[in-house]
Amino acid sequence: MQKITRDVLVEKAVSLLENGSVSCVLGWKKGEFDYDITPAVFESKEELVSDFIFDDFCGANFSKYLVQKTRKVEGKILVFLKPCDTYSFNQLLTEHRFDREKVYAVGIPCEGMVDIGKIKAITGDGISSIVCGDTIKVNTIYDESFDINAKDVLLERCINCKSKKHVAYDELIGEEGEVIESNRFDEVARLEAMTPDERFAFWQNELSKCIRCNACRDVCPACTCEKCVFNNPKSGVENKAPANEFEEKMFHIIRAFHVAGRCTDCGECSRVCPQNIPLHLLNRKFIKDIDSFYGEYQAGAEVGSRAPLVNYTTEDIEPCDVFERGND
Repeated sequence: MQKITRDVLVEKAVSLLENGSVSCVLGWKKGEFDYDITPAVFESKEELVSDFIFDDFCGANFSKYLVQKTRKVEGKILVFLKPCDTYSFNQLLTEHRFDREKVYAVGIPCEGMVDIGKIKAITGDGISSIVCGDTIKVNTIYDESFDINAKDVLLERCINCKSKKHVAYDELIGEEGEVIESNRFDEVARLEAMTPDERFAFWQNELSKCIRCNACRDVCPACTCEKCVFNNPKSGVENKAPANEFEEKMFHIIRAFHVAGRCTDCGECSRVCPQNIPLHLLNRKFIKDIDSFYGEYQAGAEVGSRAPLVNYTTEDIEPCDVFERGND
């Protein structure tokens, strides 16, 4: 599959801006460092030509940004969506979180985004420049140079990509892909094979790293409540450092149950976690169980599809059936 370049996306964006199809563009912009790419809104050709970025660090899922952006923008907003982004796009539409008529969605192919954490594990923190490509060329402030195979430092979600197929777009650039038979549940199966005490120890170790920065919640396309319980001063669990081991886990357990049946497995929670907690594994466990108990279901595959947890049938599994299957 041919890689899409920055110039192709800029040309498309400029064309749609100038012919009046859209009034602005949701894209990527360089931050403080070469690898610090951030979402940004562009309103002119000059801004796009000067600042628009597209490289192997453009992992951000733009779907959630549409919830707020479409309320503030006059006219249509152009958004570039990778295959995995389109599932979140559809799920948010199913939940009526933004106005589809205010969005012009352009699907773009993706061969995977790279993980800066994995790169720093090789080069150290003193990165002065990075040039993306099949081989990532890194220079450091210590006059060291590294050539790294991009496939060796992909984000976890890209290693276990579930689909190269776009399930929503107004226009497609490049070739369409297919749904992939990935190994994304292998790590869940490994955790399931542990004893309850081993699993508890695993999650206690991982969740104890949490600093309650809320990055996972803020980036998650499934977390779009107008008022989060963790922002409510009357809830007793308002944003704060955990007082004990229970509070340490409660935030993530509540969030995992909140998105159960709605999570598209976009992996944004793990991508943005500064403590590198594998939060996606909680969500994948629920996805795996839903598939096992109710039949194959992919959130966001179709607009309007009802998740098994909110779509009652007389054939629904009962608690006794769960225990008979050996789940605990």
